[in-house]
Amino acid sequence: MAIRVVVVDDEPMVCAHLRTILGAADDLKVVEEAHDGAAAVEAVRRDRPDIVLMDLRMPGVDGLTAIERINRLPDPPVVVALTTFDADQYVLHALRAGAAGFLVKSTPPEDLIRLVRVAADGNMVLSPAAARRLVAASADRQSSRQRARGLVESLTERELEVFACLGEGLSNAQIAERLYLSEATVKGYVSRMLDKLGCANRTQIGLLAHDAGIIGQ
Repeated sequence: MAIRVVVVDDEPMVCAHLRTILGAADDLKVVEEAHDGAAAVEAVRRDRPDIVLMDLRMPGVDGLTAIERINRLPDPPVVVALTTFDADQYVLHALRAGAAGFLVKSTPPEDLIRLVRVAADGNMVLSPAAARRLVAASADRQSSRQRARGLVESLTERELEVFACLGEGLSNAQIAERLYLSEATVKGYVSRMLDKLGCANRTQIGLLAHDAGIIGQ
């Protein structure tokens, strides 16, 4: 079954470009385009996509607001932020709002297709280096660190090991290999940690690892 995608950007040409790239893959299908955040939320309600590629800077309802609204819907899709520059500070806010990662609009077509598949599979689309840079630039770094360390105290020793791996952006398969666990066991740990830490997805757990100083900054 094809991965259903909604593309959101206030520039119709960008949407057309992304539709052309993603349409070249047999397992990806762009089911809708939207040109502002309000239309994006309605497209999600109507078309029930698996993944949304969301521009952040749009007139009217912007991408950040749309991400928050989408994540309040029942069984929300994976949302990946689209940005022109990987140092865009809106990206950090998008990740904290529930985005599963971000893609730079200039990403080569073959990489874009691969990363959309990665995101749809529930994995982080965010390089560790980019995560460190974004978190380090956060204006509320000290308060974030204190909050993160308080949450981390609830984790068991094994959960801390998985937590650190998520901070590195590792997939379930990579974590399983490193910690000598089955993928099903890793998935169970991640699911429990989402509840314990109050995170919407594994990307937020990864950012929390950076905030807590588990991953070097």
